Amino acid sequence: MEVVLHLRKNDFFITELLEKMPTAPDLSNINIEDFKYNLPDERIAKFPKENRDESKLLIHKNGIISQDQFKNIASYLPAKSLMVMNNTRVVRARLFFRKPTGALIEIFCLEPVSPTSEIQMAFQQRGEAIWNCMVGNARRWKSEPLKLELDNKGEPLTIKAEKIERSTDAFLIKFSWKPKILTLSEILELAGKIPLPPYLNRDAVDKDTETYQTVYARYDGSVAAPTAGLHFTETVFDSLKKKRIALDYLTLHVGAGTFKPVGDDGIDNHEMHTEQVLVSRNLIENLLQNIGHIIAVGTTSVRTLESLYWFGVNLEKDHHAIFKVKQFDPYQNTEQELLPITISLKNILNYMNRNQLDVLAGSTQLMIIPGYKFRIINGMITNFHQPRSTLLLLISAWLDTRWKDIYKFAMQNNFRFLSYGDSCLFL
Repeated sequence: MEVVLHLRKNDFFITELLEKMPTAPDLSNINIEDFKYNLPDERIAKFPKENRDESKLLIHKNGIISQDQFKNIASYLPAKSLMVMNNTRVVRARLFFRKPTGALIEIFCLEPVSPTSEIQMAFQQRGEAIWNCMVGNARRWKSEPLKLELDNKGEPLTIKAEKIERSTDAFLIKFSWKPKILTLSEILELAGKIPLPPYLNRDAVDKDTETYQTVYARYDGSVAAPTAGLHFTETVFDSLKKKRIALDYLTLHVGAGTFKPVGDDGIDNHEMHTEQVLVSRNLIENLLQNIGHIIAVGTTSVRTLESLYWFGVNLEKDHHAIFKVKQFDPYQNTEQELLPITISLKNILNYMNRNQLDVLAGSTQLMIIPGYKFRIINGMITNFHQPRSTLLLLISAWLDTRWKDIYKFAMQNNFRFLSYGDSCLFL
């Protein structure tokens, strides 16, 4: 898309020349085998760098690949960019119960069900709650309630877990606890363990509660960190400020589905995970002011920002549409239904005005695959991703087949991979 900016003092207007949408990608022609690469276990970073911003940075710009340290990232970013970051906070979502027989049962809290499915409200529940959970060693847990007893600063704390029913790959679990005055957030903070990615293949250590969290994490809700943000430090923020790079935030609560690889039956049969999203009015206004200069930190921010565009498109067709973007929405819109970015974002602002909203709450299941046309973002910061993952598909949508050269360069130059690994800047 060509974007023409006409600027006046204290005002602006934007003319967008929207090029025709290319034919939607044929999902059956995208072979997941093309997104495999050899990732030896020794290349997976099991622990982070001692200093976050001393991780390596791979830069891809104008077809050229180079490298530096993350602490110098401001040098490679266009001045006056708007950088958008995900301020979700990883919760201690793993609870361990010991049966009288000695068997250890792990309950991994995935998403709230009752009395609310809204994540941040769910963490404020007191006394009891029902969640959808994965259960480790489930065959050793029949039907009896499990109990966990702890000491909380001299006061007894008791947590009970009851199995309600089983779904395809998870369980509905009712939690109750005493004292009831405690919130679920407080319960998990006292009794839970940090949920490290399964590919780290190690137990969490105390340090992980700090290192597997961005320094700007604010809102409880994720079971996986938005790992592109793990490299940021106050020193990096100072350097961004000196370059007049603005910062803004959104919230996407990352679910465990982010680790689910695409199966052999292909992309069109892969069910993308749905994640809850919160976006402020201020962010929408900032996006409008900075079209053409938006850098997303992490694939979670990419998916949220791009989802906003499609929500705005949906609002053009139905002013009462809810913010719920499905995984193949972009590929089902006709050319005539597409909008300039400004109109899409203004549709969202009008929706928020009509409903007197300062914060827009919704969800996205958006799946970004090769052939996708990015609408909002102009660059991204991300880590290196697993083979056959939907995250690697997203990267390929941005880079096309160049991702293979970039990953080959990273392998040859001793970059560290996955959550605690090194980072990339794609412009």
